[in-house]
Amino acid sequence: MHIEPGVVTGAKLVLSYATGIAAGGVALKLAVETVREQGIGSLAVRTLATTALVFTFFEILPHFPVGVSEVHFILGSTLFLLFGAAPAALGLAFGLLLQGVFFEPADIPQYGMNVTTLLVPLFGIQAIATRIISRNTAYVDLRYRQALALSTTYQAGVIAWVTFWALYGSGFAMSNLANIATFAASYALVIVIEPLADLAVLALAKSLRGVTAPGLVTPRLHNAA
Repeated sequence: MHIEPGVVTGAKLVLSYATGIAAGGVALKLAVETVREQGIGSLAVRTLATTALVFTFFEILPHFPVGVSEVHFILGSTLFLLFGAAPAALGLAFGLLLQGVFFEPADIPQYGMNVTTLLVPLFGIQAIATRIISRNTAYVDLRYRQALALSTTYQAGVIAWVTFWALYGSGFAMSNLANIATFAASYALVIVIEPLADLAVLALAKSLRGVTAPGLVTPRLHNAA
């Protein structure tokens, strides 16, 4: 997920640094809680896994520049369900950073915006999951409507943040509004695909119940809270 260079420039970038730091602070808080509950080894392994997956998603899966940003298959809800909030957040942040450093250095000034756009919707997923998923339900037993709700929350959050940055940086000119609308319409198609990916991955995980080594996935994947 990349806000195109030039959409937000100059002093306006300061806000993106502030929101990026705030999002990173929440991620670190979740990481501390995860270490306390599941150990630093588990967090480290899951973070490495999510970082590698995010980097792969960004570089290998289809992605298209549309309007003010790019359409990516980020699979944020999939990462959350498999690895938990903290590893998913850290993996998104590190994967995005690695891509910028090694392949897209022009995106580095936009890192605060992009990491905010990726992480805040993930925190939204965590909040929604506590409301719609019963504590006695393992993630591998989710139904389609629950996976759809999580994916929709994530994608809608991404669209909302991209819209905010585009309006904040470039105003309400008709050309900018048209680019935002084009991006939003294109990105909404991801909502159709991602819940199916979630369920497919969860079905595979369910078949591996009892085989997956402890600590490699979130405990909630196979167990009730």
